[in-house]
Amino acid sequence: MSEVEKRYESAKSRYAAIGVDTDAALKKLKDIKISMHCWQGDDVKGFLNPGGELTGGIMATGNYPGVATTPSELRADLEKAFSLIPGKHKVNLHAMYVDTDEKVDLDEIEPKHFEGWVNWAKEHGLGLDFNPTFFSHPMFKDNYTLASPDSAVRDFWIEHGKRSRKIAEYFGRELGQTSINNFWVPDGMKDNPIDRLAPRKRLMEALDEVFEEKLNEDYTQESVESKLFGLGAEAYTVGSHEFYMGYGLTRDKLICLDAGHFHPTEVISNKLSSLALFSKGVMLHVSRPVRWDSDHVVLMDDELTEIGREIVRNDLLPITNIGLDFFDATINRVAAWVVGVRNTQKALLKALLEPTEDLKKMELQNDFTSRMVITEELKDFPYGDVWNYFCEQNGVPVGLEWLNEVQDYEKNTLLKRNAILER
Repeated sequence: MSEVEKRYESAKSRYAAIGVDTDAALKKLKDIKISMHCWQGDDVKGFLNPGGELTGGIMATGNYPGVATTPSELRADLEKAFSLIPGKHKVNLHAMYVDTDEKVDLDEIEPKHFEGWVNWAKEHGLGLDFNPTFFSHPMFKDNYTLASPDSAVRDFWIEHGKRSRKIAEYFGRELGQTSINNFWVPDGMKDNPIDRLAPRKRLMEALDEVFEEKLNEDYTQESVESKLFGLGAEAYTVGSHEFYMGYGLTRDKLICLDAGHFHPTEVISNKLSSLALFSKGVMLHVSRPVRWDSDHVVLMDDELTEIGREIVRNDLLPITNIGLDFFDATINRVAAWVVGVRNTQKALLKALLEPTEDLKKMELQNDFTSRMVITEELKDFPYGDVWNYFCEQNGVPVGLEWLNEVQDYEKNTLLKRNAILER
């Protein structure tokens, strides 16, 4: 028996004493798929318009060596990250990550332009999620896309949205895993608008046109994502939380909650139970804001822990799709992925290792003392020993061992890319 197994058996006994089955918890955790976002690997540049500038209220900062510049490099980096993460997961693609030698624009993309991604996903047993790209494009005019007063601009983006839906449907059909197609539109104004209603009406009508054709939901489901503000849209964002909550509820769409898209004192964990009562389901973008929507790498902080608890305690896993959304070019990009996914899994594991039903009974009986004492004591329970066993059982490095692999990959692969670029 390995040292990891010995420690697990000890932890297992301690959790069993409070009515928690650690084997059952790990079985549940293994079935949870995290959608790992591709754009951490190349600083949100994509392959549609190499060298293009980021627009649409987002910014990637830093110039850490080894950024992926081709689909094959990006897939190699994703493979490396997945080799260090327990379980089988999904990759979240943006439309601008086309894999084709053909010169194609966003209103012309087709499933064939993503065949390389589908073949790769099949080879590695992965699912694919999707996002239309409503930013970093010449047709992002005057800070507007679908909400633009210019019908030519709106028509371009409507066509892009329709084609994105067909691509997500293709992913689901080919891979046998429902592809979540998430719509985020950065439209807004830098300073105070006079008319907040008209742009929202245009956005609503444009989205209705995009979603007009009914698709097979076994293959794809759509989610709509709000935002508080972005660079260039500090005063007014057309697609606010209220707009998309109303749109999702009335149009039978999933509602996407991004942890960084709300007021700095707001958290998304407290919204999950409310949305669960009324919405079809939820798409999460797990991120970490630092004073604004800066999309920092997900750390094991209080909000991540609360997100995990809310999902598990309320049995929301069947209606919740968990994805990541951050991009940091100041650190090793593969390490960023690994930290983000493993922390998200750890937050879920912590929640799965609670005696949830017993705690709920205490609460109903107004036994708040026992509730407080047990939840406080749980903070000192050896969940890390359970996590390490999960990693070992799934054939990935335990503890800090994975960092050595990332550093070797940086030395032997990532730094050589920079050497080639500098010649």
